[in-house]
Amino acid sequence: MSSESEELILVDIEDNEVGYRSKADCHDGPGVLHRAFSLFLFNENGQLLLQQRSAEKRLWPGYWSNSCCSHPRRGETLPIATMRRLHDELNTAADLEYVYQFCYQAEFSEAGSENELCHVYLGRIDGSVRPNESEIADIRFVSARELDDELAAQPQRFTPWFIQEWQALKESYAVQLARYAM
Repeated sequence: MSSESEELILVDIEDNEVGYRSKADCHDGPGVLHRAFSLFLFNENGQLLLQQRSAEKRLWPGYWSNSCCSHPRRGETLPIATMRRLHDELNTAADLEYVYQFCYQAEFSEAGSENELCHVYLGRIDGSVRPNESEIADIRFVSARELDDELAAQPQRFTPWFIQEWQALKESYAVQLARYAM
């Protein structure tokens, strides 16, 4: 599955490739800006699939986050990388709609940081998902209202990128979000 030695794509703030580094190097200290993606997958009832990150994850272990997030590897396009990780993490596939991209940096104590230019996608799951236990501790489906209530009451249970992305989807991309969420 995911390995600390896999080479990730370094980018500038305009998403131009500027080099490659190992996943470990990209997340050490304050991190190095690299390409990433976040997927928000909804079921037929308009509920969002959340994942709880594995306790084995270096950054934000045990935190709740969006359906799937990862990085394209060196030489890999975003469409190929998103499908690979959907299969690796959730044993499923989905048609995805690209929505937007943004840069963020977030530190997780001494363990390292995320420093990513993240591409955000929406999609619908038509079938079942089978989480990979080495990547995901748990999954659950929530309505938008349930998620908003939970984020207001306990934001510390969620990854920082997920909180930012969900807020942006609701505020700036409500039309696209409404096609999936109830």
